[in-house]
Amino acid sequence: MLLPLEIATVAESHWTSMLSECAAIPSWPTALQEELKTVVGLSPFVATTLARHPELVAQLPTLLSVQQRADHYRTELAQRLSTCHTEVEAMHCLRDFRYQEMTIIAWRDFLAKWSVTESLVHLSELAEAIIFEAYRWLYRICCDELGTPMNAQGEAQPMLIIGMGKLGGGELNFSSDIDLIFTYPENGETQGTRRSIANAQFFTRLGQRLIKLLDQQTVDGFCYRVDMRLRPFGESGPLVMSYAALEDYYQEQGRDWERYAMVKARVMGREMYPQYQELRQMLRPFVFRRYIDFSAIQSLRRMKAMIRSEVRRRGLTNNIKLGAGGIREIEFIAQSFQLIRGGREPLLRKRGLLETLQGIGELNLLEPDEVQTLTKCYLFLRRLENLLQALNDKQTQTLPDNRLDQQRLSYAMGFADWDALNHTIVATMDSVHHIFIALIGEEDEEQESQTIAEHFSELWDMAHNREVISQIFQQDLQMAESESLVETLLQFKHDLAKKTLGPRGREVLNHLMPKVFHTIFAHPDAQFGFARVLNLLNHIVTRTTYLELLDEHEAALGQLVKLCTASPMISEQLARYPVLLDELIDPHQLYHPIELTEYRRELHDFLARIPEDDMEQQMEGLRQFKQICILKIAAADIAGVLPVMKVSDHLTFLAEAIVEAVVHQAWGQVKEKYGVPTHLKEREGVGFAVVGYGKVGGWELGYSSDLDLVFLHDCPVSVYTDGSKEIDGRQFYLRLVQRIIHIFSTRTASGILYEVDTRLRPSGASGLLVSPLDAFQEYQVKEAWTWEHQALVRARMIFGDTPLQAGFKQVRHDILSLPRQDETLRQEVVEMREKMRVHLSSKKPGRFMLKQDEGGITDIEFLAQYLVLRFSHQEPLLTTWSDNVRIFESLAQQNVLSTESAAALTHAYTSMRDQIHHRNLLNLSADVAEDKFVSEREKVRSIWQQWLS
Repeated sequence: MLLPLEIATVAESHWTSMLSECAAIPSWPTALQEELKTVVGLSPFVATTLARHPELVAQLPTLLSVQQRADHYRTELAQRLSTCHTEVEAMHCLRDFRYQEMTIIAWRDFLAKWSVTESLVHLSELAEAIIFEAYRWLYRICCDELGTPMNAQGEAQPMLIIGMGKLGGGELNFSSDIDLIFTYPENGETQGTRRSIANAQFFTRLGQRLIKLLDQQTVDGFCYRVDMRLRPFGESGPLVMSYAALEDYYQEQGRDWERYAMVKARVMGREMYPQYQELRQMLRPFVFRRYIDFSAIQSLRRMKAMIRSEVRRRGLTNNIKLGAGGIREIEFIAQSFQLIRGGREPLLRKRGLLETLQGIGELNLLEPDEVQTLTKCYLFLRRLENLLQALNDKQTQTLPDNRLDQQRLSYAMGFADWDALNHTIVATMDSVHHIFIALIGEEDEEQESQTIAEHFSELWDMAHNREVISQIFQQDLQMAESESLVETLLQFKHDLAKKTLGPRGREVLNHLMPKVFHTIFAHPDAQFGFARVLNLLNHIVTRTTYLELLDEHEAALGQLVKLCTASPMISEQLARYPVLLDELIDPHQLYHPIELTEYRRELHDFLARIPEDDMEQQMEGLRQFKQICILKIAAADIAGVLPVMKVSDHLTFLAEAIVEAVVHQAWGQVKEKYGVPTHLKEREGVGFAVVGYGKVGGWELGYSSDLDLVFLHDCPVSVYTDGSKEIDGRQFYLRLVQRIIHIFSTRTASGILYEVDTRLRPSGASGLLVSPLDAFQEYQVKEAWTWEHQALVRARMIFGDTPLQAGFKQVRHDILSLPRQDETLRQEVVEMREKMRVHLSSKKPGRFMLKQDEGGITDIEFLAQYLVLRFSHQEPLLTTWSDNVRIFESLAQQNVLSTESAAALTHAYTSMRDQIHHRNLLNLSADVAEDKFVSEREKVRSIWQQWLS
């Protein structure tokens, strides 16, 4: 058949050039000259290789005279490598040899000088020869440098190189990656050099250098792209593992896709067969199971979905591997029978696809004509694939869209033109797809829910492949900011490979993850929830019980995604303390926090389950109760069940209940050691009080607020305890407070209880941790600064005996009601505000700092404190409340503030608090754009000017 004109023109150009380079060509037989002219016209790869290596042209008659060249690959390459003394020389040698032999293979492919099976065998044998001879050459060098690796019996240890995929099956593509796994029989150390190293270290260095020999791009190109991702733990796993470590991994953590991969596994180098048999026997129970298990069937469904999804997603109508009816579908048909029946049927344990199809036929698992059709179609498509890749030595399965390459393929495949070839390709793939559908079952492609489910299954199954998951995020899920999602998923998969999951854990995870994705991407803010949910799963993934909880309770998974998406604070809490996941099961309970008045009783009941003498568990119980309650409060907050003021009420009542429980725990411990002060014999209670300042004093606690506390007692001087170890009564209360602070601040498995700040006590950090009430009063009258009286405005007793309650209330009232000189008071309040603004403000360009900037929350608080201190002498009722909202109500009722001003300050205060509160839920700083709260800030400034200018 004559070459088409366009190909002939290209061939003539190359032919003319080669004649000038190689004077021997005219002396060749005419048939060989014509073959040369035809091949350089059909394959730019061959033409380029011969142009770069004119010496190869002269050798062609000799090279082509040997039909079974694979028989001599290793001996010839070994002899060439024996003259190499450096790795640079070895790289050049290996690449020269590959180009020589790939040229001969391409020659015979394009001229149909042999069958496609002969071509595949030669490609596989060539790769094996290059891999194994490079290893043998490098092994000797490494032994000279590092010593010879030995086992305990003093026997030298080799490194086995296991070829996976098409290399293992002896069906390598013309231009293909090679998938490898490195292993060695036994641990030990090297011998023969001054310094020994572990075998694992030796083989890791050897493996790294071998990959470099094969994979590194040099001026001569490269031999093969080496892919090591099929090894245990993938890219994050060790490069080389011992037999025992491999067996442990596959028995404990091996996944279904690793079973498929291991079916084709074959050791490189026939000398290694005896050693490999031991490993193969170890792994056989993993690869071929004696039963059909549920997970295998599930895996087949996922594989099928992935095939169809990839075809649809990438629009692969012209891809002879991945398109409908392509090579991938034939492989899937064979693999499905191997996976399900290979454990029982030795005929299905073959590595090659053709011999597997033969076994399927002999076992009557498919009709004879179906086996024949699949075999014929496979050979046709594989020959076409080889020619397609041999055009330019490129790894591709997509049919060309340029006319010249289409003509080249048509000619090489024996067709008159591209239309004729394309018609046969379509018919061939239709035949395969018909059998695939008949075997696997047709699916309704119109069912949107099924399509969506496939997206999420594929998103998980292909989570190691950046290109695929990027397309799913962009095209199928329409996510605008897809790059960060891709990075998050890749990192999650990478982290997962480092964790030890048993077979059950992996099975549950594989079943759960598509549900997780479906739930996340049903949420309008999926871009926020995705990273948070995956971070949480990363923390709990080794705890199969929690995975099962989410897998079995759809509502729990929904709540988890909803809460994590709404609040990073909640997602971090759940990740840190997975025990809280149990609270997600009942949404009704989750979104209905405890009644305000019930926190004390609920905490008492919660702690009653823990032995009183087990202080460690009692402390842990306090923390767990707090976390559960905060989760419920936050859930109700996010759901809009609780407004911000009620959220603070709940957080404050919770804190009060915990303070009371901590005091009782500390009291019991100190009492056991010292007894109790004797002044308590004639009265009820403990003679002790806790005063809350700031947010807890003003019923304004946030999710992560500290507790500002001051401790008081009413123990007279010269009182002692009545225990066997007698101490001074006031010393007893000091020990009690030390114990209270210890219970609050000790970090257990569930973290600390609250940060406690005691610096507002008399004399601050230099003062006593606990004061008698009369000393507290004396300090407030004689020594306290104005800012300490401001703080007292927001103080109230949150725990204490009735006498102390009444005593503190009276002291606070008396101090706040002291007559003050207005000018002095105004000056001191303003000066303190300015100091705070200088030290605490961190102005961001274009942002309004909600707390510290002018017109913000602190200005409002200072106004409330100033007005209480200024007018309580005249209006005693102003000392009643410690929270700002009710202080403003009182100021209006007593006609200190106009109703309008009180309402404006209350509105500004609650609005800004609400904003801070929700930014806290999102782990964002307390600032907003400068154009927010403009009218509120102006009103606050106006009132500030009125009173404090």
